[in-house]
Amino acid sequence: MSDIIWVYGEVVDDAVTSTTLEMVTKAAEVGTAEAILLGPAPDDAVELLGRHGASKVYRSADPVFRDYLTLPAAAVVESLIRQHKPAAVLLASSYGGRDVAASLSAGLDCGAITDVADFTLTDGAVEAKIPALGASYWNTSTLVHDDVKLLLVRPKAFEPAPNPKTPVVEEVTAPDDADLRKIRLQDKVTAKAEGPQLDSANVIVAGGRGLAAEENFDMLRELADLLGGAVGATRAVVDSGWVPYSLQIGQTGKTVKPDLYIACGISGAVQHLAGMKDSKMIVAVNKDADAPIFQMCDLGIVGDVFKVIPQLIEEIKARK
Repeated sequence: MSDIIWVYGEVVDDAVTSTTLEMVTKAAEVGTAEAILLGPAPDDAVELLGRHGASKVYRSADPVFRDYLTLPAAAVVESLIRQHKPAAVLLASSYGGRDVAASLSAGLDCGAITDVADFTLTDGAVEAKIPALGASYWNTSTLVHDDVKLLLVRPKAFEPAPNPKTPVVEEVTAPDDADLRKIRLQDKVTAKAEGPQLDSANVIVAGGRGLAAEENFDMLRELADLLGGAVGATRAVVDSGWVPYSLQIGQTGKTVKPDLYIACGISGAVQHLAGMKDSKMIVAVNKDADAPIFQMCDLGIVGDVFKVIPQLIEEIKARK
């Protein structure tokens, strides 16, 4: 049986995404990793994929894959799958990845597993681990059919690691079928970002409903600035309009894995824990001693967030 695992690569803001590199690392660990990279990308993109374990890259720099959504990419990937028959294809659980996976599943009449946090490949059969109820327990899902297996992978599921290869590059021809150019990207609006971003921050200071009001996030921003970190939030805070959705952490937001996660006024609902439970060090501040967050933090402070955080800020300033 084939042990070739393909990774559908994504480029966002002119950079190969961290999830792509995570998937390539895991694919190289499980089998033979190969990548598909369609559309404009940085000059060192192929080299970067190789450094993380890709032995081959199917490549087209044609802007059609950037300017026309889903259909051109799905058509090319489907054609490549029919031709080369990899054992599995990994796609990021992103908007683009989910769209391409849905099209492939329909076109190839094959199964797909979503929200994958880990997987194995044995004799052509895939067994995937999927967290449930905020990762309070795990489901196991298996694909045993003979066709290609599609896996939609959670961000931060794996650690990107060097595994240097010199990848062979196979040029791919972009499709010119007018039917594949129905959905065109007309405009792209990028929110202005300042300081470290949630996806890559080593320190995150997150706030929940216990902060009581939008203006109280200012002290979290001050603390994050002092620590060189980023600010995050729970869904309840985002739904209240205090901070934008781009700061939401949890099952319906971003998954983060910083070295230090400071949870301020966060009770610890399973939906939020699903997005930050793998942080290396979790510090929680909450006045409710029975808050669920204390069951999983490394350091818990039972106290008023409006007293504890300002004292912490002053102590850090004094030490600096």
